[in-house]
Amino acid sequence: MNLHDPVDAPAGSATETPVFAEPWQAEAFAMVVALHERKLFTWSEWAQALSSEIKKAETRGEASNYYQCWLAALESLITGMNIAPKSDIDLLTRAWQRAALATPHGQPIRLENDPDRL
Repeated sequence: MNLHDPVDAPAGSATETPVFAEPWQAEAFAMVVALHERKLFTWSEWAQALSSEIKKAETRGEASNYYQCWLAALESLITGMNIAPKSDIDLLTRAWQRAALATPHGQPIRLENDPDRL
């Protein structure tokens, strides 16, 4: 699969699969939609950011990781537009990683599970 392959079959088809392979992908998608609805960026700005990240991934030979490109584009856009500083994003990323490691298998990962949470 590459970035240009469809991720979903038409509704009702015999080959219907989920649109998102992982819950975090749906959440990343929802974040982009919510930020756009709050008029923090235009669809053109979003498309340009995502296109740039896809091209970077293709150059590195990582073109099949579409939602990683999605996350990179979101981070690039919100830091580039001064919506949130990269340092805050990095702190939250590390907190979520610690929470994931502290969460029992099969349980939802919650930020409250971060053992370093103050």
